[in-house]
Amino acid sequence: MTLSGQASGRERVVAERDRCVGAGQCVLAAPTVFDQGEEDGLVLVLAERPPASHRDAVREAVWSCPSGALTLR
Repeated sequence: MTLSGQASGRERVVAERDRCVGAGQCVLAAPTVFDQGEEDGLVLVLAERPPASHRDAVREAVWSCPSGALTLR
């Protein structure tokens, strides 16, 4: 898990698919921002720069990722 920077509305979600284990915690926490690939089950970022209203859910997703594949910059 990596949370860098301050909540400014300019945050960007970065997913390292090669680190993803397909646990789906990100999708559970923020389903409008994350999804999983149909074939491999790995993370897909639907909104690289999610609106500020989704900030808490995105932070929860980053925090709960068991493989540390998500970064909020």
